[in-house]
Amino acid sequence: MTNLTEKTPSLKLKNFTLSFGSKLFKALGDESRLRILHILFHKGELTITDLELIMDFTQTKAARLVGILKNARLIESRRKDHWVFYKVMEESSELLGNLLEFMEKEPILQKDLYTCGALNSNRELSINKLAMKQYKPNTN
Repeated sequence: MTNLTEKTPSLKLKNFTLSFGSKLFKALGDESRLRILHILFHKGELTITDLELIMDFTQTKAARLVGILKNARLIESRRKDHWVFYKVMEESSELLGNLLEFMEKEPILQKDLYTCGALNSNRELSINKLAMKQYKPNTN
């Protein structure tokens, strides 16, 4: 007899068809795409340029991989000015969290997260430098 208070995993994805399942498993069947999912799952929204820098990929390769993940409805995008930001879809976050948990200690995944952290630190430093450059105190 099972305990009803235990948490049972649930799949939030709607309309799970054979065609969708095929796209989902294809998307999960590649190390590079799993790395992208891992980064987006842990770091939130990123651009293609961010993924290029973190993973040392070309823009074309990163865009192609992201396209497959988007087609599989694992990630979604939003546009802000000239930038497109990608993130894990809420519907697939629980499934991905459960799957990615098994790979957490992989050195390449840890390196990706470290590189992403360094990228964010450099971005914040650049933003602060720009703000200080624009601020010119009156020395008269």
